Amino acid sequence: MKIALVDSGLGLLAAAAALRRLRPDADLVLSSDPDGMPWGPRTSEDIAGRALDCARAAAAYAPHALVVACNTASTHGLALLRAELEPALPVIGTVPAVKPAAAAGGRVAIWATPATTGSAYQRGLIADFAGTAEVTAVACPGLADAVERGDRSAVAAAVADAATRTPEGTSAIVLGCTHYELVRDEIRAAVADRATAGLRLYGSADAVAAQALRRLDAAGLAPGGGTLTVLHSGRTSALGPAALRYPEGALIGSAVPAR
Repeated sequence: MKIALVDSGLGLLAAAAALRRLRPDADLVLSSDPDGMPWGPRTSEDIAGRALDCARAAAAYAPHALVVACNTASTHGLALLRAELEPALPVIGTVPAVKPAAAAGGRVAIWATPATTGSAYQRGLIADFAGTAEVTAVACPGLADAVERGDRSAVAAAVADAATRTPEGTSAIVLGCTHYELVRDEIRAAVADRATAGLRLYGSADAVAAQALRRLDAAGLAPGGGTLTVLHSGRTSALGPAALRYPEGALIGSAVPAR
């Protein structure tokens, strides 16, 4: 079994680690775009094109499924990727976990990039799935970039800034950018004095990994070798020091390199 993941950068580590925990034998192909990072400020067409380039590079390694492990790429490029790659290559997108976070009502904060916050896409998710929950959109300028660099001081500053705009009594936070899942402990600590005692953080990595495996389990694929292939803007590469600073990166980085 071989699964490819696409993201602008290190945000794919969360879904890749979830896949590794569920299926240690799966061969993983991680295709990101450090040359074009960040994607958020780009036009919709540019984001879709870059996501497609990453997907094409990964598809050359003949994966059995492709996970678009990026909210921005899923918003702007999922239809394009599916139009080109399916049905031969199943494409699984990422959706912020607004529905499960809002299921219990209460106050829900959606932490997302400035480009996503206030977008028609996010407004639609809130309209469709917020129910009785009181939802606040919290833009997090600089947080994804800080996570990408592995800059702990910059992460702390960006998280602290977003925490000040998270309402008192918040009971759930949606991590609306896959990069944020890598620093969920820092986010929880930063909002501890203003959130409820039972605060829950909702990422998408586990659900996306489970969905990808559901799509593949019925195919009866042979186990893989637990290998890892890393592509940076289409070039064969390796996980860098910033990636390996995160537990998810360390888990993925321990895999056998593909040959």
